[in-house]
Amino acid sequence: MGKYRAIPEGYMTVGEVAKKMGTTVRTLQYYDREKLLCPSAESEGGRRLYSNQDLIKLHQILSLKSLGFSLDDIRERLMPLDRPADVAAILEKQAADVREKIGVLSESLKEIEKLREEVLQMQQVDFKKYADIIVNLQMKNEFYYLIKHFDDELLEHVRDRFSKEGAFAFMDRFGRLSDEILQLQKDGISPGSEKGQALAKEFWEMVMEFADGDLRILPKLVKWGETLGNGNEWEKKQTLVNAWIGPALEIYFSELGADPFKGDSE
Repeated sequence: MGKYRAIPEGYMTVGEVAKKMGTTVRTLQYYDREKLLCPSAESEGGRRLYSNQDLIKLHQILSLKSLGFSLDDIRERLMPLDRPADVAAILEKQAADVREKIGVLSESLKEIEKLREEVLQMQQVDFKKYADIIVNLQMKNEFYYLIKHFDDELLEHVRDRFSKEGAFAFMDRFGRLSDEILQLQKDGISPGSEKGQALAKEFWEMVMEFADGDLRILPKLVKWGETLGNGNEWEKKQTLVNAWIGPALEIYFSELGADPFKGDSE
């Protein structure tokens, strides 16, 4: 660190830097102690002096901090500023971080707007249900539409039955089977065909996995299915799925000689 009697051109005191960069003297002193940003020079009177290069480095630090990086993360991301290419590389990386942050914020905005729409559709204040919706939004779960139609017993069943990872795995399976059903519809395959019945069997096994032995859940699932409308693309899709899988399951139960919704047939 160079020492100067007076403040040379191109150097600034800690107070001047703080004012220019919209930060505080205390923050700069903290970065100095942490060896994150040390002044390049010092006056004979002991004043810490920052160069223009220090200013650029500080800008990088403050930008990364605003993106939520910890000081350790920032320290690892700092690069030398010896060549124009170094500065350009830093700016490009910083731009990429900002773009990523914008993407996250855009998604958050969409989730907040969706939550507002869902809340307005509810008939009464239900903080527990609000919390369920928020958790699903944070999980980027496109099936959060389900929750507003669930009664308290179904919600408790889901909370007790599924972990976050388990819920994702189940919904992936549900989505895959739904897509297969829609494809059979498109191909004109009837619910009573061999393919149709194989899919009905797999679908029913998935339903029983969801119920986890609690057959009281089944009528509630039927009632839930009846509440679906055509309010959004997911609901429209499930309405089509239900129109095909309903007859397929009736045939499947008939072949088994038992209907879990009505008890054993004669």
